[in-house]
Amino acid sequence: MAQYILLIHNNAQTRSSAEEWDAFFRAGQASGMFVGGSGLEDERVIVGDAGAGPSANIVGYMRFDADDRQALLELLQRHPIVVHGGSVELCEMAKE
Repeated sequence: MAQYILLIHNNAQTRSSAEEWDAFFRAGQASGMFVGGSGLEDERVIVGDAGAGPSANIVGYMRFDADDRQALLELLQRHPIVVHGGSVELCEMAKE
């Protein structure tokens, strides 16, 4: 089973409703793929001196475990940010 982290971008064209988020969470839980996630606070701290700036466009993350990547991609088409014209970034986690 592959593990994924979904980075949620702050670039939706319109606002989503609480009902849309609730419906997406229910669909994620019903799929058995949704593991958890959280929004991120605005305060960011860069540790190190490589010159990179904070990733202010990432406002949250979600974790998914999936045997079927295509099924996960289909679920993500219903993500409220995507539905409202924005984007999310799916990253497969390295296997340990």
